[in-house]
Amino acid sequence: MQAVSKPVSPPIVLTFAASDPSGGAGMQADLMTLSALGCHALSVLTALTAQDTAGIDGVLSIAPEWVDRQARVLLADIAVDVFKIGLLGSRENVEVVAQIMTDYPDVPVVFDPVLASGRGDALADAEMIAAMRESLLPRTTLLTPNSLEARRLADDGRSAQNLPLAECARRLLALGCSQVLLTGTHEDTPQVVNALYDSAGLVRSDRWSRLPGSYHGSGCTIASAVAAFLAHGLSLSEAVGQAQDYTWHALAAGFLPGRGQYIPDRFYRTKPGTGKDHG
Repeated sequence: MQAVSKPVSPPIVLTFAASDPSGGAGMQADLMTLSALGCHALSVLTALTAQDTAGIDGVLSIAPEWVDRQARVLLADIAVDVFKIGLLGSRENVEVVAQIMTDYPDVPVVFDPVLASGRGDALADAEMIAAMRESLLPRTTLLTPNSLEARRLADDGRSAQNLPLAECARRLLALGCSQVLLTGTHEDTPQVVNALYDSAGLVRSDRWSRLPGSYHGSGCTIASAVAAFLAHGLSLSEAVGQAQDYTWHALAAGFLPGRGQYIPDRFYRTKPGTGKDHG
């Protein structure tokens, strides 16, 4: 009998995120996006949330020693291609994850700094933001804030409320991250403008038709999609371009299961008649 060769492992992405019972954002969004784009997703849970499509009712952070233990056990067994980071839940968890990133310096890091819910529920306090600026941004390959998050992270004691986004990017890059993708969904522009910056300035700028409605988990989706395309071997600029296209189509195919925001359809490519291939 002829031996059957085992399939080659797909690219592997480890995501640090909070659970979202609605399936719209957080860990569930990461797992769906990574799976839809042909990756195997590993997961480290950082917090539990009580939330629906309208907003967050409560957050219970996982103890930092358990965040560390989840990750270390996995990393001792499985080689990871990319790290993706979302909501971390506490200052201590920010510091634990930053130390893990330090111990694995060759693995790219995509960090989506979740500071508030789509409704505006606060998910990070001043201590957490300070810890992100001090310990996590210097270990980040790509930071993916929306404009509201970018201005909060860029606030160095001077008012940043109306700071131009290019200046936000400059300040965030000065804190140590390699590149910054600023997403423009919260800006008052006819089209959504997403801009990628590195230390030399603007790398690329992409414009997308602004879709009607409000979406739950768009930031998680685009950050996870970038991580997936990086894991497949694309350059960072190429990964950003492909991730935007995937995310826009997932949003355009979104559905409204509850009374709040739309949820992106991360598996839109599997639907008949889409004409989209995988990965």
